[in-house]
Amino acid sequence: MDGVLLLHKPAGMTSHDCVFRIRRLLQVKKVGHTGTLDPDVSGVLPICIGKATRIAEFLTADQKTYEGEVTLGTATTTEDASGEIIAVKKVDRLIRRPEIEDVFQQLTGTIKQTPPMYSAVKVNGKKLYEYARAGMEVERPTRIITIQELVLLDEKDTFSGDAVSFRFRVTCSKGTYVRTLAVMIGERLGYPAHMSHLVRVASGPFLLEQCVTFAEIEKQLAAGRIDKLLLPIEKALFHLPKYQINDKVAEKVKNGAVLPLPDRLQSVDEPVLMVDEQNQALALYCKHPAKPQMIKPLKVFH
Repeated sequence: MDGVLLLHKPAGMTSHDCVFRIRRLLQVKKVGHTGTLDPDVSGVLPICIGKATRIAEFLTADQKTYEGEVTLGTATTTEDASGEIIAVKKVDRLIRRPEIEDVFQQLTGTIKQTPPMYSAVKVNGKKLYEYARAGMEVERPTRIITIQELVLLDEKDTFSGDAVSFRFRVTCSKGTYVRTLAVMIGERLGYPAHMSHLVRVASGPFLLEQCVTFAEIEKQLAAGRIDKLLLPIEKALFHLPKYQINDKVAEKVKNGAVLPLPDRLQSVDEPVLMVDEQNQALALYCKHPAKPQMIKPLKVFH
């Protein structure tokens, strides 16, 4: 059983929980995910099964899209709804749509972000959440992230009340903490804030509407049709250049041979998926670092 399962991860489970459950359901040992989602967050989580675990690094998207909600008026330890409240400030004025959109514009582009204490970022070999759980505060490394798009989804022109919430959609680079982004939005509006809801709606080329739930997986498994839910390796890697070869060259590829660089691939700098005449994925190749007119295997599947 080889392929990529596009899971609609439910809230309340860790990414590791999802891997463990799929491993148990499908009775396969080789299972891995391609990008951690916080337990409170639902949405797109590509799961690699069997030989597809070898392509996980090529499915860890550089760009992801989320739809979430910011709540102004309270800040929490974890920067989301699961944490303990650490700051409260009543929203004592009318907040207008242009003000929020102006803040969104300020946060669009290349910005600096400090990861939250409750995160898996390591400092001195220890994860930040381990320090946080021990009641310790440590200096956190600031990172550079990119916000490609930040859009207000609510259609209201004004927002008011003791606590104000509004929905947004963000497309951002890998490594962005969206809950920290929610806090940053609140700071610019003058209030403590936290992320009250979040769904990952896209991870690279994979969209939420392509994903299946655990209920759907169990249904197809009972019907003996689980293979219908698995994306073959060649389809999971559709975003990479593809090069079809004949049977003679295919045998060399299967053996991991270094090959001459085809003219068609001269200008290609990313990995290339080598497929046979039946369009079956055989290997991933890249340009040879020491031999300019040769290509070498990165991963061989057959």
